[in-house]
Amino acid sequence: MKWFLFFWAGPIVFLGGWYWLSYYDMNFGIFMLTRQVHDLTFELYGKALGIPPETIPPLVARAIAVDSLVVFALLGFRKRKSIITWWKARQALNSSPDLASKESLSSAP
Repeated sequence: MKWFLFFWAGPIVFLGGWYWLSYYDMNFGIFMLTRQVHDLTFELYGKALGIPPETIPPLVARAIAVDSLVVFALLGFRKRKSIITWWKARQALNSSPDLASKESLSSAP
């Protein structure tokens, strides 16, 4: 499962890093991080898909969100027994009896 999460998060971090650095033109002398490459990339994808280039980043963000929900649902399903025991222990702590009994109260005047 660790490798699955690694291979899921790796491309997302790489894409997000490239998008953020190239959007703000923080290229550090690397041509792939320039704003020109950023605009050209989305222009090419826009022409290939037949949609305006400015609509691609929200679509990618939505796809990443859906993928993330699926991945975390799978992770939750695999860990459901430990999650249920954690939840029951947490609920047992919240529903503990009142600690202010006659024995615990002070008998000071």
